[in-house]
Amino acid sequence: MNTKRIVITGGPGTGKSSIINALADRGYLCFEEISRQVTLDAKKEGIDQLFLTNPLLFSELLLRGREQQYNDTKNLNTEVVFLDRGVPDVLAYMDFIGDSYPPYFTEVCKDCYYDMVFILKPWQEIYVSDNERYESFEEALQIHEHLQNTYQSFQYKLIDVPFDIVEKRVDFILNTLGM
Repeated sequence: MNTKRIVITGGPGTGKSSIINALADRGYLCFEEISRQVTLDAKKEGIDQLFLTNPLLFSELLLRGREQQYNDTKNLNTEVVFLDRGVPDVLAYMDFIGDSYPPYFTEVCKDCYYDMVFILKPWQEIYVSDNERYESFEEALQIHEHLQNTYQSFQYKLIDVPFDIVEKRVDFILNTLGM
């Protein structure tokens, strides 16, 4: 079976995880966002904000984790798998902070190509900062622009998910996929 890899992306606080959780509740296979786990692991090592302290190391850990998620989708016996963010998100965030990254970051993005990408715009009404999400809403808008530019640079046609309650956003995604 040729499993379709579907990315749900967007800036911080756009509702990605809620959508992924709702898809999982409906019985779809979903891969969760790994940046929170990378952040929590770094905190156990005494680094409060690894992304701020060492953005290249943080991004490399994310890149490896997302590449592994992609590779884990290769032998699945399911029609579709949903991923909370894709490999190009790493480049978008590095571009957002103005940091450079090695050429292999771009190569991984070319090697890990997804079937479809849904993007969520920043939504001020649901935006909340927390210990792992330190960006302001204005920064979330800038990140959204970087995500759009990065995915489009790899020839993705992004599908905007409209603002609505979680169930209707999930319905939109599934209807778009013909499911």
